[in-house]
Amino acid sequence: MQTTDPTRPLKWYAGLTAVFFGILPTVLVALLVIRGNTPRPVGLLLIGGVPLVLAGLISIVQGFRAVDPEYAARRLNLGMAFIAGADVLMLGGNALIRMAAG
Repeated sequence: MQTTDPTRPLKWYAGLTAVFFGILPTVLVALLVIRGNTPRPVGLLLIGGVPLVLAGLISIVQGFRAVDPEYAARRLNLGMAFIAGADVLMLGGNALIRMAAG
């Protein structure tokens, strides 16, 4: 009898979310700030965005390591929500600041 993990697809999505919507945008915004290619206040968005991404990554890792499928699903969903919040803060804030700066 073959046992399957009911959270396997969710783990794939959480992993992709962590890489493409968590780590990559954070690094790209940080590089824009470091190189000076963006208005100065965008750097302040990293103060709130980086901890959200880290909280999301920690939650996703806890979801990967969890044995109980329900607990794993909650942790994975929470991690993806943290990363989505970080994206709204960093990328949306960057866009709003750029529009306001002219």
